[in-house]
Amino acid sequence: MGVGGNFWDLLKPYARTEGFDFLRNKRVVVDLSFWIVQHETAIKTHVRKPHIRLTFFRTINLFSKFGAFPVFVLDGTPSPLKSQARIARFFRASGIDLSDFPVAEEGISVERNGAFSKCVRECVELLELFGLPVVKAKGEAEALCAQLNSEGYVDACITADSDAFLYGAKCVIKCIQPNSKEPFECYRISDIEAGIGLKRKHLIAISLLVGNDHDLDGVQGIGLDTALRFVQAFAEDEILNRLYEIGNGDTPLFQGGIKSLDDHTPSSDKSSPKIRCCHCSFCGHPGGKRAHFKFSCEYCSTSNGEGCMKKPDGFKCDCPSCGVAQKEKEQKKQENWRMKVCNKIAMQSNFPNEKIIAMYLCDNHGYFAGKDGPCISWGSPKTEMLVDFLAFNQIWEPSYIRRMMFPMLSTIFLREMAVNPVKTLLYGQYEFDSVLRVKIRYGHPFYLVKWIKVASALGSAMYTIPTEESDRQQNVIASDESPNLLEGPDVPEIHVDEEGCFYLLTDENMDLVQAAFPEKVDSFLREKELKESKRRKSSSLRSEGTIEKPESKGVQLSITEFYRSTKVQIQVKPGGSDKASDGSGVENSKGKREVSSPNLSKSVRRRLLFN
Repeated sequence: MGVGGNFWDLLKPYARTEGFDFLRNKRVVVDLSFWIVQHETAIKTHVRKPHIRLTFFRTINLFSKFGAFPVFVLDGTPSPLKSQARIARFFRASGIDLSDFPVAEEGISVERNGAFSKCVRECVELLELFGLPVVKAKGEAEALCAQLNSEGYVDACITADSDAFLYGAKCVIKCIQPNSKEPFECYRISDIEAGIGLKRKHLIAISLLVGNDHDLDGVQGIGLDTALRFVQAFAEDEILNRLYEIGNGDTPLFQGGIKSLDDHTPSSDKSSPKIRCCHCSFCGHPGGKRAHFKFSCEYCSTSNGEGCMKKPDGFKCDCPSCGVAQKEKEQKKQENWRMKVCNKIAMQSNFPNEKIIAMYLCDNHGYFAGKDGPCISWGSPKTEMLVDFLAFNQIWEPSYIRRMMFPMLSTIFLREMAVNPVKTLLYGQYEFDSVLRVKIRYGHPFYLVKWIKVASALGSAMYTIPTEESDRQQNVIASDESPNLLEGPDVPEIHVDEEGCFYLLTDENMDLVQAAFPEKVDSFLREKELKESKRRKSSSLRSEGTIEKPESKGVQLSITEFYRSTKVQIQVKPGGSDKASDGSGVENSKGKREVSSPNLSKSVRRRLLFN
């Protein structure tokens, strides 16, 4: 979707892979239709209502795992050109002849089918229960995403439509791989401009030549490589005007007059030699063969007065005369190529399409005033309503739903505590207890946080621990599902201590926990430092040899200590030399075991027995 001709492959060398915290505390806009289509393609036949399931998990992970503030954008009424292209794509995939295909009338547009619209409505209901902002575009969702990004309302767009750059997007996240150290595949317009010298209008020109969502065909006979090379010959301010002139048949204006950005060939003047001087057939340099017979020419420069050297295979003379001729030949070749491209463009009817250009350059794709901007705000999730909604649509157990939602609820709780530290309970049931340790996940450190279920909530029937079997039933995923889907949540670990108290363990962002509970973090760091100091002290004493060796029966000896002590005991044992001298190895080994067994641990005795 977007620009045709494998446009993403052209931009791929200039993509960046961003780290885990790239979207931490940033606003990101999501093209919801792209998510729904991708969900349907991934696990349509394996999961009940996949659009709800994966939107649920993706939203939780985007909010909690990556710490982003997501904004969702819906498609509006498609333009007549988009509707015509969509119908043409459908009939073309079906193998139907398009020669008698009717042209869409002015102002006539075709809405999406009813099944897809129902999926969108259900996802919107889910997102509103999450308390997340949902904005509707006038036309294309990626157009409004790009506008919000270009005007600074959000920091990045999540979409796979490459024409987001044509609408003015500055940062596009095409792919997310959550289970990696660098999960985001990010494209910036600044990197594209620095890499291949293409700006927004250059990209619009390429889409007109190779095709886009509003014109599937583009110009016949022009591919992506040809379009890129042709567009690079013009500055951004003149590229669209030149296309207008070429489309109107003014191609003679460009013969010998196209100024390429990378074309530094000087134009030939009257003083330049027009006729190539004669060259020696033996050495290939300027001059006749007879003149080079006795003495070498200035280009060969042989010693001892010998003649010129024979030219090798594939030799090309680099004298000024040949250099000018070669440049003129290359310039003529470039002009002929450009004229062929111009002729192909001039043969295209109604090129370039002014409506498509105006659509891409428009900066008003939403239902809001220019200065006021969209109304974007984040609210609190309606937890119980979410449980009812998912239990009805996905047939999930309430306990399973609450467990899956816990990472998002804990993130919201920590954010609220960082702003307004009021003693309260998470989800009305759990209290922040302590930081257990630092956990490294995908190369990034997190705090492993312990949440204790308070006594007042123990008698509540709102939360039950799901069994292992129910977890497997609820978490059915297709084996061929795309690995970059954000469907795998960070499920909290459920534990019950010896006294029967419930507690959960979650991975939380270190900065967020520090801001919410600084005393708890300081206490954890002090204990950690104390343990480290004790460990270092014990290690130093052990290296100095001041620690006495353990003599108790239950302490396991090292293998060196074991063999040394056994050898000493055998040497001092009375009568040992007689047993060793009779040649019986069995008796000798038995003697060793009888001596050493009372002072050895069970593990050492087991090794001795089976080795």
